[in-house]
Amino acid sequence: MLRLDAGQLDTLWETLLPEAVRALPEDLARADRLLADAALLEPFRAHWQRNCPSGLVDGRPTIPMPTYMRLMVLKARCGWGYETLAKEVSDSLHLRRFCLIPLHAAVPDESTVRKLTRRLGPDVTDELIRRIIALAVRERRFSARALRVDSTVVEADIRHPSDAGLCAEAVRVLARAGRAVRAAVPRATLRVRDRGRAVARRLRALGRTLRRRTGEAKGSVQRLTEDAARHVRASLREARALVSQARRSRSRARAKAIGELERVIALGSKVIEQVRQRFADEKIADRLVSFFDTDARPIRRGKLAHPTEFGYVVQLAEVTAHTRRGARGLVLPPKLAMGSAGENTMLPRTVDELVTLGLRPREAAFDGGFGHIITPAQMAAVRPGIELFIAGSTANPGSRRTRRRRARYRVGCEGRIAHLKREYGAGRSRLKGETGSRIWQGWAVFAYDVDTAAALPINTS
Repeated sequence: MLRLDAGQLDTLWETLLPEAVRALPEDLARADRLLADAALLEPFRAHWQRNCPSGLVDGRPTIPMPTYMRLMVLKARCGWGYETLAKEVSDSLHLRRFCLIPLHAAVPDESTVRKLTRRLGPDVTDELIRRIIALAVRERRFSARALRVDSTVVEADIRHPSDAGLCAEAVRVLARAGRAVRAAVPRATLRVRDRGRAVARRLRALGRTLRRRTGEAKGSVQRLTEDAARHVRASLREARALVSQARRSRSRARAKAIGELERVIALGSKVIEQVRQRFADEKIADRLVSFFDTDARPIRRGKLAHPTEFGYVVQLAEVTAHTRRGARGLVLPPKLAMGSAGENTMLPRTVDELVTLGLRPREAAFDGGFGHIITPAQMAAVRPGIELFIAGSTANPGSRRTRRRRARYRVGCEGRIAHLKREYGAGRSRLKGETGSRIWQGWAVFAYDVDTAAALPINTS
């Protein structure tokens, strides 16, 4: 059952505390006043109405949604994991009061918060961000005069991939999935041998080969990698034979285990094909870089320190009230894509957000990766005649002073991205998959927007 009310906070125990202890710090007090708006609870109600209508009135009660929302804001602001979050809130009077948890009540378990985050998904966080922006426009005197847009890479929570490393993952995951099938189908006699130790020896030999830095290293690397791929092929043969035998069983529990093994077989086959394409000098499309985050892709950014990153491309758009130095605005719901997506392929979704929110900035600044012809056509839906600045373009309108002002304003988007990564954990997603990365980015942006909107003056007129 969905709970939208956190209940009474000031019980007898709270009233006995001194006022100085009960009062929240200024930053938390501002955020508390902003998050008290009832409109922020509507996305949760809509999610339950859409996915589980009976859960609005029946079933086991959830944790209060105001408490959950504030817990996630703290998590993004402080960079805590779920277990650390529960411990810190439990030990702090101020954080308890901010999260609307009375002294006599238990803090929600970390597993409850973690599972609820996945269940709610990214659509709820996107709608929360829209509600915060609408609240800032309506009650905080915020006016979206200018827009700046840029893209960055969100790193997936994986180790640096290599073909031999993927082979090592393949043999281990195939063996584990094979054991799950044998457990679900007791009559199965075949098995998938765990060749992890054999492939690990090739990995250690590969490391010693690379340290030699001689002309023979390339040939040794190919030999050791193909040897590791040979072990994957043997595991794939055993796994396919096990699937064929398990399908003849009538066990009801077999479907899920067999489905997982078939999924891993498909990934292992892709690894074998990638090894073949690499040494045949063929182009590898849609490269797999991890068995545990299959949506992550290599992204070539051309940076000196990190020429290739592994994860997702996210486009961030910030609307501000002015273009002066130090401008701080509100960030729209982030738009995420797999692989090396172009800037203009994600821009239409950002434009849709501006139209949905009714924001019509007069100026917009873009990175040099945006097209000089297609970008004005896409932005025309926001405001006809909007003045655009694209870094590196010779066709930017305005005087020299105006162009310099807009160039400085655009550079501020780089600082905003660094700020989100450094202070709100937006640089590396700890949730797996494209959906997990969207959830992670959404809560980071929501926490930032809460801090920004809470600092705006309240419209008393």
